[in-house]
Amino acid sequence: MTTKILKNVLIVLTAITLFSFDMPNGWHKAGDDPESYDMGIDKGAGQDGKNAATIKSIKKTKGFGTLMQSCIADKYLGKRIKMTGYVKSLDVKGWAGLWLRIDETNLYQKVLGFDNMVNRPIKKTTDWKKYEIVMDIPPNAYNLAYGALLVGQGQIWFSNINFEIVDDTVSLSKKDCNVCSKILNEPTNLSLEK
Repeated sequence: MTTKILKNVLIVLTAITLFSFDMPNGWHKAGDDPESYDMGIDKGAGQDGKNAATIKSIKKTKGFGTLMQSCIADKYLGKRIKMTGYVKSLDVKGWAGLWLRIDETNLYQKVLGFDNMVNRPIKKTTDWKKYEIVMDIPPNAYNLAYGALLVGQGQIWFSNINFEIVDDTVSLSKKDCNVCSKILNEPTNLSLEK
């Protein structure tokens, strides 16, 4: 009996090893349900046989998982940047996208801008395609957080994330990308008349 249990444990551990991905250096898992996703490098799965990062659902979820990193914004202060990357999807039941968030650091961290492609989502099964996010980086920005995300079930691969400074002739990817405009200076319309 003990030998049979040991064999089953070894089979499960082997399967987990074979189907789990190594985490890329400098990246980490996050989201509201990261345990529902396997994330990391899928060797040889990228364009031209190169490596790609992947996010794959491993159980049913309505949450999201993201593979992300953060950097100091100093290099981009007061400039318009374009983040590009290639994404491929398989059986995405919810939606997926690249994302970029601009943070200001103070006692209460404030989001200065955010775009996660919710208004132009990646769905179902797609081949490799280049996507972009264009945002203005305010002079008071401290941190940029970015990556790719998968909402719900399916799998995505992403690669070749790139940042470049562009001029004002390049249109913003989202007209209302500054979510700080939704944060009020003081309480408003408390009587709910409008």
